[in-house]
Amino acid sequence: MNIHPQKILLPNGLTLVALHMPHLHSALVSVYVRVGSRHETATTNGISHLLEHLFFRGSSRFSNARAMNLEIERVGGSLNAVTMRDLSYFYTACHPGGLETALCVLGDMLTSPKLSKLSVEKQIVLEEMLDEVDDKGEDIDLDNLSKMQLFKGHPLSFKIAGTPQSLAHISRKQLLAHYERHYVAANMVLGVASPLPFDKVTRASAKAFSHLPRGERVQETPPKPPSVGPKLLYVPRDESQLLFRLSFLTVPENHEDHLLLHILQRILDDGLASWLPFEVVEKRGLAYSVETLLEGFSDVGIFNIDSASTPARAPQVVECILKTVAKLRDFKLPVEELRHAKKRKQMQLEFAKDSPGELLSRLAATELFYPPESFEARTRRIRKIQTRKLVHMARSLFRKENLWAVAVGPKKARAAFAKAIRDTPIPYK
Repeated sequence: MNIHPQKILLPNGLTLVALHMPHLHSALVSVYVRVGSRHETATTNGISHLLEHLFFRGSSRFSNARAMNLEIERVGGSLNAVTMRDLSYFYTACHPGGLETALCVLGDMLTSPKLSKLSVEKQIVLEEMLDEVDDKGEDIDLDNLSKMQLFKGHPLSFKIAGTPQSLAHISRKQLLAHYERHYVAANMVLGVASPLPFDKVTRASAKAFSHLPRGERVQETPPKPPSVGPKLLYVPRDESQLLFRLSFLTVPENHEDHLLLHILQRILDDGLASWLPFEVVEKRGLAYSVETLLEGFSDVGIFNIDSASTPARAPQVVECILKTVAKLRDFKLPVEELRHAKKRKQMQLEFAKDSPGELLSRLAATELFYPPESFEARTRRIRKIQTRKLVHMARSLFRKENLWAVAVGPKKARAAFAKAIRDTPIPYK
């Protein structure tokens, strides 16, 4: 099935990306906003996430959270939202016959919010924060720790939910200013996947978001390159396991070479037959799991490798991981394995066509930052990838000076783990 999104600019400047999918028995509405923790200051850190919570407290048409949710539930939907570092999004599935209602609810909550119950929502967010800290209130979340190390002094280092201190001082006046700056048509994209015709979707969308002011799209300041690695941030904590993340900075999401990272990721971590799970877990039994995570922002990318093991084995796990990725630098990639990784990536693209959520993420959310690439163009580029290009990317990525590690584990395991990072088998340059 070929996917042909219809991109429409509504009268107020809001971009609508509509997908006509006749086989669906449901519809999906998603609203993407270019606002997150990287659009904050140290004193307002957490304001984007707090604002996301407050949208669910009622709007001009819906007196409270119950009225709002009851309306959406009547058409088979369930309101949800996510705040990230570079964007926020709000979404619901619904019955196709209830699409107009779903658009109306999302439109009203985002264009005419009450922003009430501020103190109550602050308390709820404080409870949320407990998942990221230990019993002493110290941060133990690998993602937060990694960003703090990589982007120290830059908004990308901020925690998405903020801190108890920053949250306590956020005022209603600051919330309104943040809302009015970012929740504008030029800084948002509306995505709709449904079996309904384009003209009906367009009319309902324009009506639901007619009160949205035009505004301007925000721009971010790129982070400065960090100092030369390898570096380690170790957080002592008495646990039975040592959790760690190895991070490598790389090209941003819209760079033409970013696709090479996806193929490297497929080779290293794409089922138990791929390199890292096989070498670390299946062959040596050093850890229960090892995972990769590829993060892409508009101005920087990060290739992460996460694992957890007993403290005594953690240095061996690190050594095994780094020896495995080092093989990619030395043309030790059989042609058949490259062919397999490329085929797997192409199939992943095909699978995405069955998921309205994934389609809107690829074709609508991306519009916040740059024009999305078609499935056909991406498939053609995958087919053209050669070993030489992958090796060049691996050598640029997996370098000793580009290694940034964070770990949470027992204090007594710190020295051995630090030595494993310091003595990494991957070379400089």
